[in-house]
Amino acid sequence: MRIVSLCPSNTEVCQYLGLEKQIVGVDDFSDLERTRLGPDLAIDMKKLAALQPDMVLASLSVPGMEKNIEALDQLGIPYIVTNPHSLDDIGHSIEQIAEACGTDGREARSKWMRALQPYRSREWTDRMRLYWEWWPKPLFTPGGTNWLTEISTLCGGINVFEDRFVPSLQTDWETVLEKKPDVILLAWVGVMTSKVNVDVIKKRPGYGETPVFILEEKDFCRPSPNLLKGIEALDKLLQTKKTTLKRPLP
Repeated sequence: MRIVSLCPSNTEVCQYLGLEKQIVGVDDFSDLERTRLGPDLAIDMKKLAALQPDMVLASLSVPGMEKNIEALDQLGIPYIVTNPHSLDDIGHSIEQIAEACGTDGREARSKWMRALQPYRSREWTDRMRLYWEWWPKPLFTPGGTNWLTEISTLCGGINVFEDRFVPSLQTDWETVLEKKPDVILLAWVGVMTSKVNVDVIKKRPGYGETPVFILEEKDFCRPSPNLLKGIEALDKLLQTKKTTLKRPLP
């Protein structure tokens, strides 16, 4: 089967499923070295069609991706669409992609759920308040229905914007300060850690001494099995910082 993936998370799901060798084309942001078809919002459909894919893995994770779906319909190319927001949704996407590509989706989904179980079975007596920053100007942060809220909970934290029942939202620095986070976590979408400048945070009005950490964007911002790396990293970070927690939650 010849597979084309139009977003990094779908590419990573294919790698998780052992389908890497069947991928013939990817978007520009996927890490896998294959024929590049352009950024996810500007896919070169003529180039895609020339690859003669049996299945295209499309996505609606970013506003504007709808035009990719419309173009695939016009070309008559087989595709599926993923748009996960939660960890369970990611399990569904794994199963969906597996089945579409001719492999055992149910077992693949079960494998994902088993990997999460050790974290889900834990209980916490206190939780650190976490502010996640996806973009610095304007400020964007994950809301209550995003996988990062779940990951925060699994690792003994709480997303300070979990009361906003949306996948992501635009906010402002004054509101962040009102939330009184114990830790600030920077995972700027599409930005390498070496390009993230902590001084951007420390120069904001009212910033005190809240610890700021730069995280590997691809391990936190892509709804794929790579989130397991992010969970492990965040868990280690928070358990280390809990020794200095000043505001434990009941």
